Amino acid sequence: MTAEALTGGISDLVASTLDRLGFDLEEVAVLTPPGRREIRIVVDRDGGVSLDAVAELSRSLEAVFDESDLLGESPYDLEVTTPGIGRPLTLPRHWRRNQGRKVRVEYTDEGVDRTVEARVGPSDEGRVTLVTVDKSRIRSFEVELADIARAVVEVDFGRPGEAALRACGLDDDEIARRRES
Repeated sequence: MTAEALTGGISDLVASTLDRLGFDLEEVAVLTPPGRREIRIVVDRDGGVSLDAVAELSRSLEAVFDESDLLGESPYDLEVTTPGIGRPLTLPRHWRRNQGRKVRVEYTDEGVDRTVEARVGPSDEGRVTLVTVDKSRIRSFEVELADIARAVVEVDFGRPGEAALRACGLDDDEIARRRES
C-alpha cells in the first residue's frame, strides 16, 4: 500500500471517532522508521483541546486501530497532537479558533503584496479582521481570505492589552482566561 493510500485509509478509519468526540482532523502523517510505523494525527476543535482530551482521544483511536486490519500485523506508534505554532492558517475554522492570537500574514491588497504581524479578530467564511497595535494606537482592518498567500500563528512573548483583545472581539470571560494563563 502506498503512503498516500495508507494516509487516506487512516483518515477514513478515524473519521467517525473524531466526529463522535467533536474533533476536526487537520492532518495525518505516516512516518516509517525501520521496523516500525509512526502515525501522527493532528486534531483540533472549537474551544481548544486539553491534555486530558488528547489522552482520551488517543485511547479511543488506539482501540479503532487495534480492531482494524488496515496496518496488518506491523507495529506502530500513534501520536495524537494539536496544531502548533507556525502551522499555516488555511481554513475559516483556523482563523476562528485563533481569535486574539498573534499571527504573521502575507496578503495582497489592491495588487500590492503586504506582510503584517497582527492579532486575529472576528472572522467568517470569507474574511478576517486583523488588529494591530502601534504605540498604543489600535487599528483593525479586514482581509479577504482569498487574498491571503500565507498566515501562521506566531510565538507571542508579550501580553496584549485588554483594549487590543476587545478589538479582537473577545468577551470578558475570554480576556480573563487569557490573563490567567
